[in-house]
Amino acid sequence: MDHLSYKTLSVNKATANKGWVVIDAGDATLGRVCSQIANILRGKNKPSFTPNADCGDNVIVINAEKLRVTGKKLDNKVYVTHSGYPGGQKQTTVRELKAKSPAKVVERAVRGMLPRTRLGREQFRNLFVYDGAEHPHEAQQSKQVKIS
Repeated sequence: MDHLSYKTLSVNKATANKGWVVIDAGDATLGRVCSQIANILRGKNKPSFTPNADCGDNVIVINAEKLRVTGKKLDNKVYVTHSGYPGGQKQTTVRELKAKSPAKVVERAVRGMLPRTRLGREQFRNLFVYDGAEHPHEAQQSKQVKIS
């Protein structure tokens, strides 16, 4: 047997086969959709997954305003931010953030599922979330992915 046939190939930024994926988030549950988006951004759905390289696809999420949140999370789940100044703590519920910008709810959920490293920040830049059904990335010839 040829021992070179068993060689493990590591993907790097130059050899990664990155594509564009459109996900319709209408009438889906927030956490279930976002976990699958995070896997696609990381590249874990590909056989050539390399944990130390950005080998995931660019993801376009449409219809973010139609995402469902189950239970009492609309009022009980609180996002806390701090400006760094004394008394600079702000609290926002999911209902308030969704009324202001539904895309921010999806972005916060996906960001929390990515690694907290330089690579995770680089992978997060490949996410594009839009409230409605229209997006400006028609030229990328993206493929539609069905979320189960």
